[in-house]
Amino acid sequence: MNSIRRTKIISTLGPSTDNKNILRKIIKSGVNVLRLNFSHGIAQDHINRVNKIRLIEKELNCSIALIGDLQGPKIRISSFKEKKVFLKNGDNFLLDLNIPKNKGDKNSVGINYTNLPNEVFCNDILLLDDGKIQLKVIKTNNTKVFTKIIIGGYLSDNKGLNKLGGGLSASALTKKDKEDIKLAAMINVDYLAVSFPRSALDLQKARLLLRKAGSKAKIIAKIERAEAISSDQIMKDIILESDAIMIARGDLGVEIGDHQLIGIQKKLIKMTRKLNRIAITATQMMESMIFNPFPTRAEVMDVANSVLDGTDAVMLSAETASGDFPEITVQTMSKICIGAEKLPCVNISKHRLNEKFDNIAETISMSAMYSANHLKNVSAILIILTSNKIALLASRITSGLPIFYISDSFRKLRLSTLYRGVVPIYLDNVLKNKYDTNTIIQLLKDKKLLKKNNTIVVIKNNKKRNFQLVNSYKILNVK
Repeated sequence: MNSIRRTKIISTLGPSTDNKNILRKIIKSGVNVLRLNFSHGIAQDHINRVNKIRLIEKELNCSIALIGDLQGPKIRISSFKEKKVFLKNGDNFLLDLNIPKNKGDKNSVGINYTNLPNEVFCNDILLLDDGKIQLKVIKTNNTKVFTKIIIGGYLSDNKGLNKLGGGLSASALTKKDKEDIKLAAMINVDYLAVSFPRSALDLQKARLLLRKAGSKAKIIAKIERAEAISSDQIMKDIILESDAIMIARGDLGVEIGDHQLIGIQKKLIKMTRKLNRIAITATQMMESMIFNPFPTRAEVMDVANSVLDGTDAVMLSAETASGDFPEITVQTMSKICIGAEKLPCVNISKHRLNEKFDNIAETISMSAMYSANHLKNVSAILIILTSNKIALLASRITSGLPIFYISDSFRKLRLSTLYRGVVPIYLDNVLKNKYDTNTIIQLLKDKKLLKKNNTIVVIKNNKKRNFQLVNSYKILNVK
């Protein structure tokens, strides 16, 4: 059990994983959740990938959650005659709505966002290609934004555009996103990631569309706009309106500056866990492994620090979607997480220690986890119940102990794959009293997840005579 990794790994699907053997290998290497990036590919690509995943999941007898990730309102420049130009510091550069595709040059290029001339002002800084190119606004005129190049370099087709400090009002849900929500419902994703939300209202709209499409998927808020972190109250509202957040450090770092991102990442993880939601850390975690079979030490420390901060999951993007070493990347990330989790400080928790609880489920889960953390020689927590809510609540307490979540619901087990420290285990009809606690413990012993004389904490539903389910916990010694 010492080798059970608590921090979850999300892997993005793409051309590199479309080979069935590669997909199986990265799942066996430790991937818990797979991400479908709706910014790339067509609907049939995603359908084919889901079909492969579910076959492998059944074959390996494991639980794999799916995230459908909406593209959102990505603001981009258009394209150039020569595909790429060099922008020289100090030169003027024009962004113009009226310049058609493939007509850009070193002096000007088209843009896809019609409101840009109305939403930028003199001295604003515009950032192209994740901040590699910086332009200072001189003036605007109808369809045109006149700028001076502050930081130049090579610029190619369709690169993203951000405004330093935020302030562009593009809607979080585009026409494409609304169609992709229907696709997400059809392929039965477990989580839907909403890109560029500015407020809780954007998430409410996405959830409503998702429910109308017939999906019960949970909502992930991607934190990548300056407006989303402009105040503690806005951050709290967004977190509470979602089931999980993804700290998408690419666009967020561009809009607020990387020096601000350090504290924001830590603050978001801490706030999210306190509010009993899930935190995902994403973007460029192992980017050098797109082309190399080993990471930089800076990347090792980045992943490790995210684990130490308490993130539930770390995410791989191009590293597995289009990289040369997807399997090795997953294995390497897994080792780093396990290494970081061995530090004693990771297993110290003061989660809601001085707060009053307003529901029994949280009281039970907190009591059980504190008992497990403070009683000597406890080896694991075992949760046997109909709802995955207690598994989520229990996972908010940091611990070095695995939380085995037993259920006969594929959906609930898949959702729990994103909870830090939770190990989902499927047992058929477990919640219809086919198995008693002792039988389940024996099954875990057979799987070498428990052994004789282990002390465990068990949380279970007890059915009363009035057919109500009452949660309780007890401490047992494995016979």
